Amino acid sequence: MKKLLLLSLVVSLFVASGCARRAQIIIDPNGVDMSRYHQDLAECQNLARQVDSKVGEGVVGGAVVGAIAGSIIGGSRTTDKMAKLGALSGGLQGGAATRYERIKVVKNCLRNRGYQVLN
Repeated sequence: MKKLLLLSLVVSLFVASGCARRAQIIIDPNGVDMSRYHQDLAECQNLARQVDSKVGEGVVGGAVVGAIAGSIIGGSRTTDKMAKLGALSGGLQGGAATRYERIKVVKNCLRNRGYQVLN
């Protein structure tokens, strides 16, 4: 059982680590100095790393919801399993939320630097 919880935390951290640098950001390249763009992109990605990870919140919230659902559905074994499943699900959702927010920061940063972001 501890292995499942540890696995859920590892998977959640892996998902959260997929930061904005992996996101495909499409700009209109017309009239853009691409070497300057890549420098600005790197600076914006560094700024986006300031976004706090939401994985921990997701794990705790998911575990609580899972435990409550498990206690309603069945006994202590069900509660334990549901809490672990909830932790995994919450961690994954927290990681996805972190990634989305970091991408949003990068796009806004690029827009503020004068780039026309298309996606």
